[in-house]
Amino acid sequence: MLQKLSAEKHWQPYKGPFTITRIQPGDILEENKDFAFGPLSIIDHAVMKKGLTIKMHEHVNDEILSYVWCGIMHHKDSMGIEVPITTGHLMMMSAGRSFWHEEKVKNDHVEMLQIFVRPYETDLEPTIHFHEKPIRNRDWYLMVGPKESKAPLKIRQNVYIHDAHLRQGEQLEIPVYQGLLPFLYVVVGELAVGDIQIEKLEAVTDLEEPLPIITAVSDTTALLFYVEMNAQMSMEGTISGKRAY
Repeated sequence: MLQKLSAEKHWQPYKGPFTITRIQPGDILEENKDFAFGPLSIIDHAVMKKGLTIKMHEHVNDEILSYVWCGIMHHKDSMGIEVPITTGHLMMMSAGRSFWHEEKVKNDHVEMLQIFVRPYETDLEPTIHFHEKPIRNRDWYLMVGPKESKAPLKIRQNVYIHDAHLRQGEQLEIPVYQGLLPFLYVVVGELAVGDIQIEKLEAVTDLEEPLPIITAVSDTTALLFYVEMNAQMSMEGTISGKRAY
């Protein structure tokens, strides 16, 4: 049976020039003692105003995908890397035992997701990787996956992350990963999923059956996660390891 995560369940830990709407994927489950959906821990929907600087700060044991769909976020880190992150330019930070970074918005405002996943082990080697992808791919594009996958960006967990951009009225089938559960999230727009509609900041899953074909009610950008719910995971992450909010 389809289960929906409504936008009204979210909260905002930060408001102002840096505003975060915090999505706790585990809230989609009727009986869940954790805010996470397996190792998929937090999705931060961030809006960052022009001139904002988030000073150098540390992450430990967080796997973090930065997904920008509006504006340019300027990244600087403890490895000496400085790079602009834009729509279609993905950044995967695997913090491991320690990773420091700074974020800056120089011009127009930025809207982006920071997706936090719990790694399978504590205090791994810190790494950072980047990937250029199509900006308006009509079909699912596999962005992130475990080491053995064909994903361009590797994550230290059994989690797959795709995106797709549908025009109004277009339909798209949902792939199936045996043994993993789906979490379908709307970045912007609106989808019809079976007899459920989900809008921006909302999600849907099914714990028993594959998700049905989706239809774009309006132009939509969606992310599709597949997650091993009972995966071994570290609970020591700066953000991902928190147990309650």
